[in-house]
Order: sequence, then structure tokens, then C-alpha cells
Amino acid sequence: MARTPSNIPAIPDTTREDEVLIREIDEAVREDAVYDFMRNHGVKLLGVILALIAALGGYMVWHHFAEQKLEQQSEALIAALDAADAGDFKGAADKVAPLLADGNSPGARTAARYIQAGAALESGDTAKASGLYKQIAADESAPPALRNLAKIRDVAINYDSMKPADVIAQLGPLAKEGSPWLGSAGELVAMAHLEAGNRAEAGKIFAAIAKDESQPETLRSRARQMAGLMGVDAVVDVDKLLKDQGVRSDGEGAEADAGAAPTAAAE
Repeated sequence: MARTPSNIPAIPDTTREDEVLIREIDEAVREDAVYDFMRNHGVKLLGVILALIAALGGYMVWHHFAEQKLEQQSEALIAALDAADAGDFKGAADKVAPLLADGNSPGARTAARYIQAGAALESGDTAKASGLYKQIAADESAPPALRNLAKIRDVAINYDSMKPADVIAQLGPLAKEGSPWLGSAGELVAMAHLEAGNRAEAGKIFAAIAKDESQPETLRSRARQMAGLMGVDAVVDVDKLLKDQGVRSDGEGAEADAGAAPTAAAE
């Protein structure tokens, strides 16, 4: 049996001093890399950091002043509404006058114009009110719903002096079935069609208003009557209509049907 040689030299283990030396060399290499990076890109990095700090500070300052301005605008609008509730329409208009200047939010500017237009109507100045409504309708920064409402109000106060074709041209797109403005705009457009001699189109619009359950009942009733005059059936459910108007209840209908049965049998 062969014997294992006993004279093979042992592989020396890494000493603690070597480990310390390797660690120091590694740290020195890292420090040199950091130093080289800072020497080549330090100024740029510092500039980016300072720019970010300046941007953050500027945003915080802007946000603070923007919030303050919005609070001031809200306070002015609330004060104007309080004055209007008290019957002081001139005071209400004066309180929102500063909000009409450029630099205010579109919502605040639009609300201020509405308040001033309402005050003008209360004082009988329809020309001023009409001008304010036209400004709202032409302001592309204003909310679309408020622009459409301004169009309707402008036409409403100027309807008597307008040509039917102009009324139809301005409000026709808002007087379609499914439009949230069908009731208010549709009635004006239907009347314009009627004045222009187009009874069929007027009756069609009145019928659409009468059948729209989202509209106020007073408006639907008026539209139903007008549609009837145009020869257009605007009643969807006759029994429901009679019941809603208190003309006939379910009990009365049953009694009427019961009373009619014997008569029919006797005949």
C-alpha cells in the first residue's frame, strides 16, 4: 500500500495583515474614484442640487401666495353673495369688480361676471348684462357649462329684439335630445321655429322637452300643451299623466272599469 508523501509544503493562509492591506487599498481606490468624479463633475452636480433647491423653494413660495390669492377671491365672492341676498346688488357688483382683472382664476372671474350681470339686470341695465354674458360665452378659459349657460341667458334677455334665425343659430346645438340644456335652450329655439313658421320643427322640440323626465314638471306641462297645438303627440303614458295631474287615481280607474262592465254586459 502506497504511503502519502509527507514532504508536500502547506499552502499558507492569508494573514490578518494582508487582509488589512487589501482593505486599505480598496478604500484608497474608492476615494480616488470619488475624488476623480467630484473633480470632473462636482461643479455640475452642485449646480443641479442648487437648482433643485431653488425650484423647490420657488414652488413653495408660489403655492403659498396662490393659496392666499384663492382665499381672497373666495372671500370676495362670498361677501358679494351675502350682499346680493340682502338686496344690495350694487354692493355685490362692487365687491367682485377686482376679480375681473387678469391674473385671477378663470372660475373666480366667471363668477364675478355672473354676479355683475345679475346686478345689472336688477337695475334694469340689460345692455350691460348682455355684454357680460357675451364675455363669459367668449372666454375659452371659462368652464364650458358656464359658457353655455351665458349663451342661453344672453339670448333670453335679447329674444324680443333678435331674429328667429339668430336664436336658432346660437342655441340650436344646445337644443338637442339628450342635451342637459334641452329644456332652457330648447324652449327658446322651439319658439323661434314657431315664429319662423316652422311648426313641425317647433312641435318636435316641444315634444322632446315634454317627454324628458329630467325637466321640471311645469316646463314639461307647458311644452306638452305647445306640442299638442302643433299636432304632435307628446304624451308617453296617458294613465301616468292623469295620475300625476290628479285627474284619475288607480281606485277611480278600477271603479270606472267595474261600472263599465255591467253596462257593456247589459248591452
